[in-house]
Amino acid sequence: MLMMSNKFGKIIFVVTEDWFFCSHFLDRAIAAHKKGYEVAVITRAQKQKNKIASHGLKLIPLNWSRRGMNIFRELKTIFQLAKIYRKERPDIVHHVAMKPIFYGSIAGLISRVPFIINAPVGMGYIFVSKQLKAIIFRPFVLLAYRLLLNPVNSRVIFENSDDLKMLVDKNIVRQKNSVLIRGAGVNLTEFAPTPEPESAPVVILATRMLWDKGVGEFIDAAKQIKKKGIKCRIILVGGADPENPASISETTLLGWHSSGIVEWWGHREDMANVFAGSHIVVLPSYREGLPKVLLEAASCGRPLIATDVAGCREIVKHDKNGLLVPARDPKALADAMLKLIENLELRKKMGAYGRRYVESDFSLDLVVKKTLGLYEQLLRVK
Repeated sequence: MLMMSNKFGKIIFVVTEDWFFCSHFLDRAIAAHKKGYEVAVITRAQKQKNKIASHGLKLIPLNWSRRGMNIFRELKTIFQLAKIYRKERPDIVHHVAMKPIFYGSIAGLISRVPFIINAPVGMGYIFVSKQLKAIIFRPFVLLAYRLLLNPVNSRVIFENSDDLKMLVDKNIVRQKNSVLIRGAGVNLTEFAPTPEPESAPVVILATRMLWDKGVGEFIDAAKQIKKKGIKCRIILVGGADPENPASISETTLLGWHSSGIVEWWGHREDMANVFAGSHIVVLPSYREGLPKVLLEAASCGRPLIATDVAGCREIVKHDKNGLLVPARDPKALADAMLKLIENLELRKKMGAYGRRYVESDFSLDLVVKKTLGLYEQLLRVK
């Protein structure tokens, strides 16, 4: 196998959605491009396509179906990927999330890509949902992970230590091929600490509007708090995601908004401003990779409330920078929200700790350095 020595190689990122690539991987791709790598992105080209291309990255459109399971369409996608790999001849393909990992790994093996990096970024709907469909598919997904997550000449990037340990313990991933890179990193300048607004406490849940993000429990907790007559604003920030099986309908979201239980602001691009206008940031998810919203909120000096599950507990240290509560427990969530709503000094103390924690462990510079270091390690002459 020909290895790279005195020149940089070619990297292809493979991600289903262009917005997710821009949110979580664009900074790393730009850094690789500036370093000297040739960088391409295979994704569904929608609203972010011009943004990707504007940074000198080659955009290769591919119309993924995240929800559908038409066997002929899925096989077509695998062969399309293999065709692209043979044409582009990348040194490394960096697959992000489940479908790109499964389909991309098969395509990479067919087309003999030298190195594969697979990044699960959380275990997703199949592993957290209690719906019959998810329960039925779960063993098949685990089998697919066993066969395709860690092929020869591959590395697996995990965002949290829980997922890494689980898949190593199940002998799905080899320990020596496992890499921990904790999240997407935070721009410490963009997400800077600001004083709390001088207003009634504002509690926000910022995420895609999915049931498995704990939105239902957040609504129940909001009802409990409103019944007590507590003066505060409780807000949902984020859009619906119709292609996700756990998506909450716009009708339901608008119903909650019109009833006064919560405010629903929809999708927002200016998250630093959203955090600056808040007092407490909540994410009662059932499972995560490492939630960017909590990293950014902590960087802004806001106290956090999250569930004690994989991913969330990677950033939330109980009684240090926030509070951890059991998953699927609206009463515990409401109690935690009330505790912080009623305690200004505790919020300040937790917010300050959270900022220091992000600076030391979760900065964008650190994540970029670790990712580029992995690329260099793979392409180094042995």
